[in-house]
Amino acid sequence: MVKNLFSSVISQEEKKENGGSVEFQVVSFTNKIRRLTSHLELHKKDYLSQRGLRKILGKRQRLLSYLSKKNKMRYKELITKLDIRESKTQ
Repeated sequence: MVKNLFSSVISQEEKKENGGSVEFQVVSFTNKIRRLTSHLELHKKDYLSQRGLRKILGKRQRLLSYLSKKNKMRYKELITKLDIRESKTQ
């Protein structure tokens, strides 16, 4: 399972200090998204999980757009670390 794929991106000390930071939230949402995606590959008709996935995707997208407006360098670094695509609407 893909449960803790990016746990090494943010160290344990940073988790304690910056648990509410935008980067930490985006990393945790990305972990949830990847876990739900692998779940939905097996269970195609799990519509509640599909809805949860769409909600988490929206939350992550809003956080990423906030970060891109506030600090473009941190946004670019986070996008490259997590290997996710850049938003089309910026």
